[in-house]
Amino acid sequence: MASVQTVTDPETPELLWRPDPEQVPHTEIVRFATWARDERGAPIGDVTEYRQLHEWSVSDLEGFWGAVAEFSGVLFHDRPTAVLGSRDMPGAEWFPGSTLNYAEHALTPGPGRADADVAIEFVREDGLTRTVTHAELRDQVARARAGLVRAGVGQGDRVVALAPNSVETLVAFLAAASLGAIWSSCSPDFGARAVHDRFAQIEPTVLVAVDGYRYNGKGFDIRSNVASLQQQMPSLRETVLVPYLDPDATLDGTTPWSAFTAETGPLEFTPVPFDHPLWVLYSSGTTGLPKGIVHGHGGIVLEHLKAMRLQHGLGPGDRFFWFTTTGWMMWNFLVGGLLAGSTIVLFDGSPGHPDLNALWALAAKYRVSLFGVSAPYVQSCMKAGLRPGEDNDLSALRALGSTGAPLSVEGFRWIGEAAGSHIQICSVSGGTDVCAAFLASAPTVPVWLGELSCAALGADVRSFAEDGTDLLDDVGELIITKPTPSMPVMFWNDPDGSRLREAYFEDFPGTWRHGDWVRRTPRDSFVIYGRSDSTLNRGGVRMGTADFYSVVEGFEGVADSLVIDTTALGAREEGALLCFLVPAPGYALDDVEPALRTALRKELSPRHVPDRFIVVDSVPRTLNGKKCEVPVKKILSGTPPEKAVSAGALQNPESLNPFVELAER
Repeated sequence: MASVQTVTDPETPELLWRPDPEQVPHTEIVRFATWARDERGAPIGDVTEYRQLHEWSVSDLEGFWGAVAEFSGVLFHDRPTAVLGSRDMPGAEWFPGSTLNYAEHALTPGPGRADADVAIEFVREDGLTRTVTHAELRDQVARARAGLVRAGVGQGDRVVALAPNSVETLVAFLAAASLGAIWSSCSPDFGARAVHDRFAQIEPTVLVAVDGYRYNGKGFDIRSNVASLQQQMPSLRETVLVPYLDPDATLDGTTPWSAFTAETGPLEFTPVPFDHPLWVLYSSGTTGLPKGIVHGHGGIVLEHLKAMRLQHGLGPGDRFFWFTTTGWMMWNFLVGGLLAGSTIVLFDGSPGHPDLNALWALAAKYRVSLFGVSAPYVQSCMKAGLRPGEDNDLSALRALGSTGAPLSVEGFRWIGEAAGSHIQICSVSGGTDVCAAFLASAPTVPVWLGELSCAALGADVRSFAEDGTDLLDDVGELIITKPTPSMPVMFWNDPDGSRLREAYFEDFPGTWRHGDWVRRTPRDSFVIYGRSDSTLNRGGVRMGTADFYSVVEGFEGVADSLVIDTTALGAREEGALLCFLVPAPGYALDDVEPALRTALRKELSPRHVPDRFIVVDSVPRTLNGKKCEVPVKKILSGTPPEKAVSAGALQNPESLNPFVELAER
C-alpha cells in the first residue's frame, strides 16, 4: 500500500458529547476489551481507549472475531476448525466447519430473554399496541414453524413477506430462520411490480402477506397486489393472509394467519453452516432488476452481536427502536436487538402522523434507550421547530442513531440543543450490502460536530485516492481493506460471482470499494460526503452532494432538492450544474433563488452555485427513500429512462417526467 498522504486541518470541530468517565469502566465494550486482554492476550494497554481496541480488531482478524464469538456466547452446534479459513476478498471463509442458527440466538432463554421478559413492544400509528413476552414469542414462532413444516418448507426454501413492521412479520421470519429457510421481505407500500421484481428472482415457496396497511391516517387495501403475486409466482405452495387492516379480511386461495398458526409443534433449530443464507436483501434496483444480496446466519449473528453489545451498549433491560419498514435493512438490524436480550420497539406507520412529535412521544412512553431515525427525519423536525426534549421526558434516551443519508452539521447541533445534550449522537453509515455499519459510534468515543465518531470494530476503513494512496484528512473513496463476516455470501443468481466482484472489488482489487466519498480525520472520526458516483467536481473543487443539500434544504422555503452535475465522465469541459427545487407550500422560486445563490457561494464555493434552478413537483426517490442522482444524470445525458432506472424501483415514477422532457429539449 502507498504511503499515507496527509492534509492537515488545524481546526478540531466542537465537541458535542463526551463519555462519562465514571460510566466508561462499566460499559460492555470496556468489559470486552478487559476480557480480551486478560483472557486472550490482546495487546490493549488502555482498555478504555477505543483506538487501541480498534487497532487490534483490524490487525488480528482471527483473534478479534474469535473473541467476539466466545465473549458473546455464540451457540455453535459443530465447532469451527478455524476463525478465518481464507481472507480473500471476495471469498473470505469465516468459521469453516461450524454450524449454528440465527433464530436460536434470538429465542433461547437467557439474560433479558426469560419467559416474563418483554421481547417486543409494538405500536401502530392509529394507537393499536401490543406487548409480547419472550414466552409468547417462543409460542408464536413454534406455531408458525409448524405451519411452515406443514407447507413443506425446509432448509434452503424461500419464505417471503409482503408485510409491515409487525409482530406477525417478525414471528414468520424467526420461524423460517429456525428451519434454515431463507427469508426476504418487502414493505406493503411497495408496488406490485417492485415486489415481483424482487421476490420472483428467488422463487419463494410461501408468501406471508397482509390484507392492507395504515399510513398517515389512511387505510390501503393491497389484496389485489397479493392476488397478482400469487398468479405471477408459480413456485408458491401457500399464501398466508394476515388480517392487519380489517380483522375479517379474506382472500381466495389464501390460508388465514389464525389457521396457519393454530397448531403448535416443537421449537427446534436446524443447525446450518456459518455461511448458509439467512435472508436476501435487495439493492435499490435503479437500473435493471434489484440485485439479491445474500447474507449468512453466522456473519449476521456475529456482526449484530458486536454492533448491539459493543458499539451501542445494548443489553437486557434496554429498549431499542429504529424507525424502519420491512423493505429497508434497518428492519433486519432492529430485529438483532433480540440477540442482545434487549426489548425491541416496533412502530408501523408514518413518522409524521398525527405530527412529527409522534416518534419522540413513543420514545418517552416506552423509555427507549437507543432511538434510531433517518437524517431526513431529523432535518424535518428541525425545520418544523420541534423541541422534543422540552415536550417529552427523554431522560431514558441514552443515544440517538441516524442513518440513511449524511446528518448535517445543523442536524447534529439541533439534536444536542432541542432533544438533549445528554444524548450521544450515533451517526452511522454502512448499507444493505453488509446489513451493518462500517462507520459507527461507541460508548467510549466522543461525538464531534458533523462527524461519525469512529470506524466500527473489525472494519478497516480507509479513504483512498484514485491511485490507491491512503489519505488522511482528505476526501477519497471509502475503502474496506480487510474482510468482515457480514459481507455478502453471494448475489442471488450470480453463479460465477462476477456481479459481486463488479459491484465492490474491481476498482481497487483485493479491497471493498463502497461507493461513498469519505474523509478520515486525525481523530479517527469520519465525514461522509455522499455517493462517489454523484459527486460535484467543479473546477477541480470536489464536493459531496450532502454538502450541497445541507445548505439548500436548510432554507424554510425549500421542501426538497436534487443537484446534478451534467459533466460527462472524462469530458474536458464542464457541463451545467443544475439544482431542481421543490418549493415549500406558499413559496415560489423567486422567493428563495437569490438567497440560495448567496448562501451556496459563501458556504460551498462560487463554483458550486448552480447554473440554473428549476422547479419540479417532486424529487425521484427509490423505494428506500434515496435520491436518484445517478439515474437522473443519465437521463439528462440522453440515456432512455427505461435504461437509466427501473420504474418499479421508485416511490414516485411520475417524478421522472420533467427530467425526460428537459433531456428531449
